[in-house]
Amino acid sequence: MTRSGDAARGWLLPVLGFVSILVLWHAVVVLLQVPEFVAPTPLAALRTLGDRWPLLLQNFWPTAVEALAGFLLGNTLAVLTAVVFVHSRLVERAYFPVAVFFNTIPVLALAPILVLIFGLGMLPKIVIAAVICYFPTLVNMIRGLEAVGRPELELMRVLNASRLEIFWRLRVPRSLPFLFAALRIASTTCVVGAIVGEWIGANNGLGALIIQATFNYQSPLLYATLFVSSGLALLFFGAVVALEKRVLRWS
Repeated sequence: MTRSGDAARGWLLPVLGFVSILVLWHAVVVLLQVPEFVAPTPLAALRTLGDRWPLLLQNFWPTAVEALAGFLLGNTLAVLTAVVFVHSRLVERAYFPVAVFFNTIPVLALAPILVLIFGLGMLPKIVIAAVICYFPTLVNMIRGLEAVGRPELELMRVLNASRLEIFWRLRVPRSLPFLFAALRIASTTCVVGAIVGEWIGANNGLGALIIQATFNYQSPLLYATLFVSSGLALLFFGAVVALEKRVLRWS
């Protein structure tokens, strides 16, 4: 099979899977006569998606900015922390358990605290998205930076390589697959973090729109908002995958 045929098949199977879920959803709602305010049909949700697109787009941008900023902030801090931990075992033993402790705090419990500290603007949503991204990237980056064999380290030392040269020429290339595995996860969870932050206190954003649609029993609008939220997460995920292919090919 040609490469173009493989690519077409790679796209066709997910599309068929998605369509089959929509058909099953429609059949269940119609056959069980589920009221629309409980669960609309996929056609009703898609029709609302088109009719209320200006409203959805208006709330899309705040969530996208918060998620992207949280993604960049959380992953940058995680990478920097991992670098410090790898080069100082004392610091790692002292502060890695602290990172584990904060990761055990439920996001829904942490969100009100951050809103009280930072107010109702975009900042607490960005911080929540960053917190969700931080720990998986930290763990994967530590593992990636340490995925270096002893013979390789000995060879670099025999060649009189400095710690900086060992880091850039050996540790960083070995850590890239681990880093991008974490970034794939963070690309979707950052959207979740931004939306959770908007649930606690926000006048706009997809999270605020979800709350409004839920309390007003606007089920088609609720499902349309969920479609847009999923689309945003898939957009981030696709961007990370595209960047991963370029960086790994270059490295």
